[in-house]
Amino acid sequence: MTLRDNPIVATIDFEKEGIQHGFLRLPHSRDDSAWGAIMIPVTQMKNGDGPTALITGGNHGDEYEGPVALFNFAGRTDISDIQGRVIVIPAMNYPAFCAATRVSPIDNLNMNRIFPGKPHGSVTQIIADFFTRVLLPKADYVLDIHSGGKTLDFVPFATCHELEDKDLQARCEAAMKALNAPYFIKLMEIDAGGMYDTQAESMGKVFVSTELGGGGTTTPRSVDIAKRSVDNFLIHAGILQADITPSESRPVGLAMGEGQSYVFCQHTGLVEPRVMLGDRVSKGDLIARIHITERTAMPPVHYHAPRDGLIIARHVPSLIKMGDCLNVVAEVMDTE
Repeated sequence: MTLRDNPIVATIDFEKEGIQHGFLRLPHSRDDSAWGAIMIPVTQMKNGDGPTALITGGNHGDEYEGPVALFNFAGRTDISDIQGRVIVIPAMNYPAFCAATRVSPIDNLNMNRIFPGKPHGSVTQIIADFFTRVLLPKADYVLDIHSGGKTLDFVPFATCHELEDKDLQARCEAAMKALNAPYFIKLMEIDAGGMYDTQAESMGKVFVSTELGGGGTTTPRSVDIAKRSVDNFLIHAGILQADITPSESRPVGLAMGEGQSYVFCQHTGLVEPRVMLGDRVSKGDLIARIHITERTAMPPVHYHAPRDGLIIARHVPSLIKMGDCLNVVAEVMDTE
């Protein structure tokens, strides 16, 4: 890259053998630091020839399973069981991660909606551009660990997408299932434009993502699933020399129909949930009542399941706004 290109400088050598810890250094002048920089932590583990995996967390700054699992993984001191290269970035959108916000507090941009980015754009756009033009070209396998953040909670699932390239889709599906998360699904995105997923897939990378809980926190179970997912992904890629760790139970396949799974709130008010995360529902079942809070004695609005299936996501805060996602219902597939 030339001086006219992306201003981020990596303090590690991506071609060097061994373990390296460093930063993606992005110059950022601010009021309290004239020649300051945003220092995004990065670890690389390289041992001989083999595939490269790029593993990230913190694409959204209030999602923590990925950062916890990857800060743990980055603490490895023995890479004799690694053949190839692993690039680990625990907090991809580091300004958002430090502020505990979904989007960056610097430019208010959602990292997962602005790919491929811009080399001379705002901070989030520059980070996205560095991934697009520097990191993704190095990778054969890409894992981006998500959860629900402060406003959503999910049953823990691994996911990939329906792709035009069916050979690549099959490879993504195989990697997704190898994670051995409790659930797996080909997710129907509300808006795939500008997503990191879409960028990686368009470049022919085997891409897998997750949703592993949420609520702006972690649990021992969600962290254990994230850790297991990282290891199993690398084992599947042929980079980590070990046996795949099974899920605590047989993974359950889920499916979504376009326009049939998402329940968006059409009212602003107070949520009275009538189902729990992971509950089975039938089409028409009452899933929530929304109380209009401007005055008393107003009848609540009833929301019903749009299909038979499993509640795979729920809105966490008790106060909800018009347009917020209330629930997601997915069909349970035959797991045999």
